[in-house]
Amino acid sequence: MEPTVGVTPPRVLTIAGTDSGGGAGVAADLRAMAACGVHGCVAVTAVTVQNTLGVSGVHVLPPETVAAQIGSVAGDIGLDAAKTGMLAGRPTIEAIVEACDRAGIGAGGRTPFVVDPVAASMHGDPLLADDALDAFRDLLFPRATLVTPNLDEVRLLVGVEVHDRAGQYDAAKTLHALGPRYVLVKGGHLAEDTDICVDLLYDGHTFTELPGPRFDTGHTHGGGDNMASAIASGLARGLDVPAAVAFGRRYITEAVRHAYPLGAGHGPVSPLWAVRRWWDEG
Repeated sequence: MEPTVGVTPPRVLTIAGTDSGGGAGVAADLRAMAACGVHGCVAVTAVTVQNTLGVSGVHVLPPETVAAQIGSVAGDIGLDAAKTGMLAGRPTIEAIVEACDRAGIGAGGRTPFVVDPVAASMHGDPLLADDALDAFRDLLFPRATLVTPNLDEVRLLVGVEVHDRAGQYDAAKTLHALGPRYVLVKGGHLAEDTDICVDLLYDGHTFTELPGPRFDTGHTHGGGDNMASAIASGLARGLDVPAAVAFGRRYITEAVRHAYPLGAGHGPVSPLWAVRRWWDEG
């Protein structure tokens, strides 16, 4: 559906760090949000020195600056959903929680809140201080509409090693006990000799297995950021959580299918499949 001229689209806030290579972080979030037809806003938590080979430097912004960005956007523009990415450390998370509570983001508020617990880059470079894990568990998860960990993040957050489908179920139950409304345990890192990748959605009562294609590509940089942003975009459009997750998975499947090489390392998943090629239309 083409956007209506002059009509404000749904508004989504990403609270995350930068990626100077453009493949992950707020750059990826904004690209995904545009592809999903929403207006993206940002609260930058940290600036990384990063390319396709890895992260070589991180500058964490003052927590009060992060909180001020959230309050500024929410107070003027308004928000229909929010999501998190790289949050750096506990002081930043504490400031985010206070700002989100004031803005009505997350549990107790009207604005859905997707928490993507980013702990490391896809190259293994740490993006989260040790003191932040307790803050995720104690402060962010109880406020989350949905949490979207991959299997490495599951291990760090709750100590569950997932090697098979049964482990994925155990992880979902353990994570849900920390307070989020829904848990999505992503299965892309599960070592299986199959061309199917299964994500698991759990609301405390019902497990829903969500199978999708597994692509033979090393160009998956920013995949988790893109997926969380697409799900937040679906929530901003008024979808319920299961429908928003289906929306996000449809988007990320095509983004991975259309991933492209970049630089000398891992290329990004691509939102460009969703862009109308207006430049070819004359």
